[in-house]
Amino acid sequence: MKGIIGKKIGMTSIFSPDGKQTPCTIIEAGPCVVTQVKTQETDGYTAVQLAYGDKTEKHSNASEKGHFAKSSSSPKRFVKEFRDFSLEKNIGEAITCDIFTEGEKVDVVGTSKGKGFQGVVKRHGFSGVGQQSHGQHDRQRAPGSIGNSSDASRVFKGMRMAGRMGGDRVKARSLKVVKIFAEKNYILVGGSVPGHNGSIVLIQK
Repeated sequence: MKGIIGKKIGMTSIFSPDGKQTPCTIIEAGPCVVTQVKTQETDGYTAVQLAYGDKTEKHSNASEKGHFAKSSSSPKRFVKEFRDFSLEKNIGEAITCDIFTEGEKVDVVGTSKGKGFQGVVKRHGFSGVGQQSHGQHDRQRAPGSIGNSSDASRVFKGMRMAGRMGGDRVKARSLKVVKIFAEKNYILVGGSVPGHNGSIVLIQK
């Protein structure tokens, strides 16, 4: 596996020479610093720890300062481990978007937008009870029956009902790397990526 930490910038479009439009998401990928290398002998598994986003020393405690000092790096805001990293990296090295190439497929992990408490129509795609008729009112977006009467005498687990929606960890799989702007650390991946603009995402392969 290889990966990098990035920030979602927004969406745009790329046009091919024949005029075909491809919607893309712009991700600022890195630069990340290797802050720790874990091995099978010392830690029981192999992984590379990457850090991204500068953080002021005033907002860092002593243990964080000591950890980042080992890699000769300033304190960082986001730290993530990537298991079985396919590239040989040492502590203190920088990882940029050039670890990926245009045309390859990657997975992007992010946190979806939180939408608060939502009803069944928005949350689960219920169609409601239809038109208003025969004396019923204010029932167009109601969930309807949620269980049997005396037989079960309870509501079964997993019943689709109203509740908190969004804010989940989502992985978008097999997104194509459309274009790379190495001078700006930008990666353009085809399609949409979970999360709001400015949110932290993980790009991995």
